[in-house]
Amino acid sequence: MPQLIQVVFSTLARLSVWSVIDILLVAIIIYGVLSLFRGTSALTLLYGLFLLLGAVLIVNSLPQLVMLNWLLRNTLPILSIALLIIFQPELRRAVERIGRFRGLFYRPFTIPGALAIPKSIDEVSRACQQLADQRYGALLVLERSTGLQEYTETGVEINGTVSAELLLTLFYPNSPLHDGAVIIRGDRVVAAGCVLPLSENTVNYQLGTRHRAAVGITEQTDALSIIVSEESGAISLANNGRLVRDLNEDKLRKVLSVLYRSPSYYESLPLFWPRRDERQQHTTRIKRE
Repeated sequence: MPQLIQVVFSTLARLSVWSVIDILLVAIIIYGVLSLFRGTSALTLLYGLFLLLGAVLIVNSLPQLVMLNWLLRNTLPILSIALLIIFQPELRRAVERIGRFRGLFYRPFTIPGALAIPKSIDEVSRACQQLADQRYGALLVLERSTGLQEYTETGVEINGTVSAELLLTLFYPNSPLHDGAVIIRGDRVVAAGCVLPLSENTVNYQLGTRHRAAVGITEQTDALSIIVSEESGAISLANNGRLVRDLNEDKLRKVLSVLYRSPSYYESLPLFWPRRDERQQHTTRIKRE
């Protein structure tokens, strides 16, 4: 025990500031990788990968196993390519989240109410409540900074102003577009009948394909999804892969007022937030619009 304590103290004495920073960065990267795989079937594959790497290290420490070492050396390059294919969804999600890093520069400065789209939020909230009262199933996707053009192209182009009447018409049970998703960009209904990726996470078994698609699009992008259940009439909101259920019109309006921002707002901001006088000019322009 005294020897162990002595080793620990001697190791700590050799640590420098850069060593601590290095350890923290590696810990953050490992935590980020594990958080990407958490709750998915890829986590089991990751455990299998760690076991395989452990076996490779053990075999490499035994030079007497010549044939086995030769086999491992020749199969590792093929396995590395296979891993890129197996973990393709997780790698895509990681790169997409890195692309959202720009948001760190403008989040500290927000203008409550001025940056939202009140008319669209009111119309969407009112439409969802009416759809819930009539037990009409619906799935709405609100685009934010990540473009949804690839999903928009799977549906029928609408390009109409957001209104409760239009949304009710699109999700009417006899409508040919009621089974797909409606994508909203700013104050425009871009397309209807769109096909969305299903969530890879385990969602409540009582929830159907509509809810899995709503969660799936928020896992791969920063969009917001609103679901109206056809069976129960419940209103749910999906954001960042999480689902919040049992909302009403007022609660939905409040949540959207906080979370929803126009895509043009994100595009108009520079990479670094401007000086104070430029911020005031930007704020005045938004309020005037």
